[in-house]
Amino acid sequence: MITIAVDCMGGDHGPSVTLPACAAFLASHPDARLLLVGRPEALSRLPAALDAARCTVVPATEVVTMDDPVEVALRRKKDSSMRVAIAQVKDGAAQAAVSAGNTGALMAIARYVLKTLDGIDRPAIATQMPNATGGATTVLDLGANVDCTAEHLLQFAVMGSALVAAGGRDAPSVGLLNIGEEVIKGNDVIKQAGVLLRQAGERGDLNFHGNVEGNDLFKGTTDIVVCDGFVGNVALKASEGLASMIGGFIREEFSRNLFTRLAALVAYPVLSAFKHRVDHRRYNGAALLGLRGLVFKSHGSADAFAFEQALVRAYDAAHHQLLDRVKARIAHAAPLMQAPVSPAPVAG
Repeated sequence: MITIAVDCMGGDHGPSVTLPACAAFLASHPDARLLLVGRPEALSRLPAALDAARCTVVPATEVVTMDDPVEVALRRKKDSSMRVAIAQVKDGAAQAAVSAGNTGALMAIARYVLKTLDGIDRPAIATQMPNATGGATTVLDLGANVDCTAEHLLQFAVMGSALVAAGGRDAPSVGLLNIGEEVIKGNDVIKQAGVLLRQAGERGDLNFHGNVEGNDLFKGTTDIVVCDGFVGNVALKASEGLASMIGGFIREEFSRNLFTRLAALVAYPVLSAFKHRVDHRRYNGAALLGLRGLVFKSHGSADAFAFEQALVRAYDAAHHQLLDRVKARIAHAAPLMQAPVSPAPVAG
């Protein structure tokens, strides 16, 4: 049985979303069980569809709100549902934890409670974005690290490769997000990161494709795209906005005159399929990589379907032993991570 600790109180909606999502998840995963973490009074009436035999309520007296400063969440709310859920992973009671709560607080608490893996300076947030191939591009970092060194970007690439490989993709390709494909493009950090990533590719630590540009995220040029958290977060929000725009376009066309309604009706199967493909709810559930335990972040405004996807991603990570895979890749790449960076290419 794979056990997942769920912060039932986190996010914009709390138990009204997390509990139905837990019920749907258990229905499709008979070898899973859940630790439902939260205020006992809020979890006293579990949905009838929830398999109570595979659930255990773990009490927590406090809740980290979406507006709480990191300092408050970390230092003052020591019995929050978020912290108690992560503690279940540290104590070995669960293989993974999932929360839709405050991202900054989740990263800070997870890093404090679980600590980082040897060889990793900063954990990173990784998630998938739909691409034109019908699959998804894994992007990291998505906001945990606004300022990164070349070594940090190498660490992200190594961890991202382990994440995608755990999903069944052998030797996933890695692209470094830049303003052009040429090796002389970009700032000093990006050029130095390119040197490290090429060396890692030559050593067999990862499958480095080279520099990629913003449109490659959605083309599916590489399986993984590495960037700093500032750029990654902007790209993530842009992709979510695109999905919302497409949904709004479909609704608008059905509300116009008779001709446009008829045209929209004819095109509806194609439009609907496209909307489904780019629906960001299907890709909900970002991994916090680099920790001594598995933690997944759901979008704060996630509905029950989206939160269920985050549970599925946590389950898959535990099932495929993602943590062991990350450790193994870090150990293999350790000599390069600790070596001095060679001079970056300069424009001739």
